[in-house]
Amino acid sequence: METTEYLRRYEENLKQNLLQYLRGQQLLPASGPIPATPDITDRWETLAESYVTDGVREVAKYPLCALGWAMYLGLAMAKYWDDGWEVYSKHPNLYEHLRDVRGFDQMDEVVRFDLLKWDCEEVVRSCSQMALDMIRHEQIEPASPTAYYVYARSVKVLYQMGAAMGLTHLGYNMIRQ
Repeated sequence: METTEYLRRYEENLKQNLLQYLRGQQLLPASGPIPATPDITDRWETLAESYVTDGVREVAKYPLCALGWAMYLGLAMAKYWDDGWEVYSKHPNLYEHLRDVRGFDQMDEVVRFDLLKWDCEEVVRSCSQMALDMIRHEQIEPASPTAYYVYARSVKVLYQMGAAMGLTHLGYNMIRQ
């Protein structure tokens, strides 16, 4: 199977699994499109390089953190978008800003307690575990190019799901009236 097609299918399967779980937890709309904005979705491109670089360093010892912190990043982007995107969008790298408050290890607490004031730890842990289980099920050779790309696709999906969950939590349904 061609690598690009394999990665596309993997990403779509992970997205569908997370959607089903989050909808079941009533953290996303029960049906239809999930809340998203081009502002938040497109921002991943400027955050991904530094996030993936940091995450790859942590994935062997702390895989749930290396995956889950991407979901917290998406949640933070939704909050920033709601609070005043015209200001936050000018920041060169909001991930690095969040990370540098207390370091990568404490980024979850910065997002949950300082920014969101919402303890969503259990759901992020569950989503991270689902992603990790899918990665392990793939039986990919560790430290291989495929492992890197599967990790990168996984954190992208977790970021998107975090943003959708954050927008939903903030009351956005993104349905045109």
